[in-house]
This record gives sequence, C-alpha cells and structure tokens, in this order.
Amino acid sequence: MGRMVFVVSNGVMNDTGFLEEEITRAGGPVIICTDGAAERMREIGRVPDMIVGDMDSIDEATLEYCKRNGSRIVRHPERKDETDTQIALECAFRVDPEEIRIFGALGGRIDHALANISLLVMCAKRGVDARIVDEGCELFVINDSCMIEGRKGETVSLLPLSTDVRGITLDGFEYPLVGATMEIGVPYGISNRLTGTRGTISVEEGYLLVIRQMTI
Repeated sequence: MGRMVFVVSNGVMNDTGFLEEEITRAGGPVIICTDGAAERMREIGRVPDMIVGDMDSIDEATLEYCKRNGSRIVRHPERKDETDTQIALECAFRVDPEEIRIFGALGGRIDHALANISLLVMCAKRGVDARIVDEGCELFVINDSCMIEGRKGETVSLLPLSTDVRGITLDGFEYPLVGATMEIGVPYGISNRLTGTRGTISVEEGYLLVIRQMTI
C-alpha cells in the first residue's frame, strides 16, 4: 500500500491553518519541506520528517529545533540544476507514495510557480497522483483519464503542458469535447464549468493540466 506524502514548498501561503487542516485530514502523511518552509511547520506546531535544500532560507534556530525533534536534513549545494521542490519530490518518490500533495508552490515569483507546475508532468510520468493545492484551487496533470467530483458550477480550466494534447473528451461540463486537440498558444480550455456534481476528462495523447477552482 502506498503512502500520502506532503511536500511543502516555500512559496506564498496566506493561511497556514489551511495546511494544518489538510495534514490532520490526511491522517499523518510523510512531510517533506524545502528549507524555508520548515518555518511554517513550526508555526503550526509540526515537525517535518525531512528538510531538503541549500538551507539558505531557514532560520538556524528553526533548523536546530527540527533536528532535535527528529527531522532528517538533506543539504544540497546552492549552485545546482534542480530546484528545491524538485529535490523534495525526488525524495518523496523514494518512500513509495500513492499520492503527493504539494503546498506553497504558487504565488510570489512566476518562474518558481511555473517550474513547480511543470514538475507535475514528472509525477504523471511516474504514475503518481500529485497535486498542487492551496486554499482556493488544486492543479494536477493527466495523460489518461480522471473524474472530478465537486459542485455544480465549479470552474475547471484545462491547458496543454505538451506541444499538443490529443483525444480530449469532456463529459459533465458546460462546454463538452469529443476527441479534441489542445495546442500551446491556443488557450480555449479556460473557465469551463461542471454542469452537475461530477465530470470526466480523458486524454489519448499528451499531458493536460487541470486547474480546479474550489470556490464558485
């Protein structure tokens, strides 16, 4: 049986209470933080299982506190090809995850946000259900099919993350599709809506980004 892993990145997070609620709901996930994100874990009284990165954005007192309370520290050089979030995900793969949830990966610098979104393709290639989650939305990538269970009127946007995505079929949406193609540079998949409490999305070829707005 796989495990639930939370990767906590050091992007914008307006409400650490939301993260605490998600940890409680998940029932004890493995928690891997990029260095500065450990500060947020300390704010909510949690100690991450692992802290990764070059340790350039974590307070020394927090680092020592986490070490004393059992966190494994995986230090990497500042000059490296991988982002801290990618390193955290690669560590997550080693614990045989069934699901990965990524927090603090959006907002702030647009280059970091785009890099984090692109990492969802890496997860999809490994067959791991990985999602970027914040208070208002969740993002994930599919290359086969999925079902979304939500509320009527909920907004779901679709964008290709490969040059083109072929054989897209949508059922249960205001704007259905059958065997359609989406290409980078033609973003017509924005702001679709569920017509009921569930919708299905299937893809024959390519990687499709699904952006689900959790509020109507």
